[in-house]
Amino acid sequence: MTYSIIARDPESHEIGIAVASRFFACGAAVPYIGRRVAVATQAFVNPLWGTEGRRMLESGDPADALLKEFAARDAGRDIRQCHMLDAKGNFAAHTGAGCVDWAGHRVGDMHSVAGNMLTGPEVVEATFDTYAARSDLPMAERLLAAMRAGEEAGGDKRGRQAAGLVIHRGQDHAYLDLRVDDHGDPLSELDRLLEVAGERYLHVAEAMPSLDNFSGTSDRGPIDAAITRAEEARKAAGKPSRSLATDLETKKD
Repeated sequence: MTYSIIARDPESHEIGIAVASRFFACGAAVPYIGRRVAVATQAFVNPLWGTEGRRMLESGDPADALLKEFAARDAGRDIRQCHMLDAKGNFAAHTGAGCVDWAGHRVGDMHSVAGNMLTGPEVVEATFDTYAARSDLPMAERLLAAMRAGEEAGGDKRGRQAAGLVIHRGQDHAYLDLRVDDHGDPLSELDRLLEVAGERYLHVAEAMPSLDNFSGTSDRGPIDAAITRAEEARKAAGKPSRSLATDLETKKD
C-alpha cells in the first residue's frame, strides 16, 4: 500500500526518505533515519524493524545481514517490506512473499526503492530511474521528482492519501521533516510545504546546533538577512508566498 525511496548523497552527507501511500499518515509510520543510516518499513508495518534497525545499523550491522536476522525473528516476515541503508553506505531490501501485488524493490549504490500494492513494477522503475537521472536537483526536490514519476507511472493502485519527506544531514535530528497525512494530492501538497519551508524554516535549520557546534548560530542577523534575500528573490520572480499562515489581527479601540 506504499512506495518509498531511500537515498544518500556522499558529497552533502544528506540521507533522505520520501514515501507516498493510500494510507493515513504514512510519513509517521515508514521512515527512520539516523546520523549515517536509514530504514523504510512498510506493507504490514513492523515499527521495530525501524527503531531496532536504525539502532543496530548505527552500531555497524550490515543492512543485508540485519534484514535476514529480522526476517528470521519475525513471524510476520511474509507481510513485511523493508529497505535499509547501513553505515558503510550499502543498501538492502526485503519484500515478503505475502505482500499484496504488485510488490517488489530495486537496490542501487546511491538509492533504493520499494513498494507494495502498486499498479505494477513500472512504479518502482520510474521512481528509481528518475532519481538517478535528476542529479541536477537538491535532494529534497530530487526525491519529490522521483516520487512524482512513480505516481505518474501508476503509484498505489488504491489511490492517494498521504506522503512524507525526511532529510538528515549527519545528525540525529532532521534537517527537514515534512508530512501530509490526509490529502487528495499529497505529493503536490509536499511540493507546497517544501516551498514554504524555503521561505524561512530552512534558513533557521541551517543555523541550528549540531554535533560539531553545540551552540549553533545564536546571532539572528545572518539568519534574518538570508530570509530577506530569499523573499526579495521570490518577489522579483513574481512568485507569491504559498504559505497559508495568517497573522493575528490586533483589536482596535
